[in-house]
Amino acid sequence: IWQHREIHVVMGNEACDLDSTVSALALAYFLAQTSPAPKAAFVPVLNIPRADFALRTETTFLLRDRGIPAASLIFRDEIDLGGLHHAGLLSLTLVDHHVLPRADAALEEAVVEVVDHRPLERDCGPPCRVTVEPVGSCATLVTERILQGPPGVLDRTTAALLHGTILLDCINLSPAAGKVTPRDVTCVSLLEERFPELPARDAVFGALQAAKFDVTGLTTEQMLRKDLKVLSNDKAVIAISGVFEDLETFLLRPGLLQDLEAFCQARGYAGLVAMTVSFNERHEPTRKLAVYSPQEPLRSTLCLALEEATTPSLFLRPLPSPWPCVATYAQGNSVAARKKVLPILRAAL
Repeated sequence: IWQHREIHVVMGNEACDLDSTVSALALAYFLAQTSPAPKAAFVPVLNIPRADFALRTETTFLLRDRGIPAASLIFRDEIDLGGLHHAGLLSLTLVDHHVLPRADAALEEAVVEVVDHRPLERDCGPPCRVTVEPVGSCATLVTERILQGPPGVLDRTTAALLHGTILLDCINLSPAAGKVTPRDVTCVSLLEERFPELPARDAVFGALQAAKFDVTGLTTEQMLRKDLKVLSNDKAVIAISGVFEDLETFLLRPGLLQDLEAFCQARGYAGLVAMTVSFNERHEPTRKLAVYSPQEPLRSTLCLALEEATTPSLFLRPLPSPWPCVATYAQGNSVAARKKVLPILRAAL
């Protein structure tokens, strides 16, 4: 059906977390509803293979809860973006990221818009429309865009998806977690005002947080893949995995070192940084780091960069590690999530 039709793809980042997924679904829906006589079909694309969707436990939970079947979603391995671009049929809007990974560099010319909440890392010249604002959730920027549009476009399902996503991203709007901004709070309030039947914040956040941290039954390989970003230079490729359990618990997983070795070997990673996070009952995060690489110089380079970082300082405290090829740390700066750590590692490479 897409052979000769222009396709406008809205796509989140390759970690494909809830924010990326909902931002893509909601913005594609909005564009489809509001574009004057659209030539193109608006298609939200989840930037992972369909086989990985089961690992995004908070996303599968919220979509199922809102009656959106997985069968109605389109995943990265089900659409040939390169082929569409080559045929001159692709326009691309990036949400929740604005730098394409190296493997997708060819798609750069198709990008017509970016909506992101990370610090701007590249110049996007015309004809690219750029919205990059430091808010807690990209879904906040999408909500603002929809609320500025024609009245009546926002429906209850989309509102519930956006509402849940902002609450999860901003840790239930808790100032202690260091993620929320006034714009996130305003969007949540506006959504609740317009849809008073939305469930209570605490209930939404509690259910999503529980789903996100439900790693029961996941293998180590699945845990590392669940929230994965990749950095590379000419010499090495590094994986950065968000891990949703305490570092001590993670290190006690049976066969962990063999699993780390196998994971990196199978994918050609020279090293892996596991960023663990766990929360207390006041939603305050505890963050720890494990830096694994069998290559000593690379491991030292990464560790040194993390230890000496000043923008921001991570205030690392070395922890005892069970293996010489794994360096472990407690992270004193508990508000520095992966978004803040990625640029440090990128600079180190």
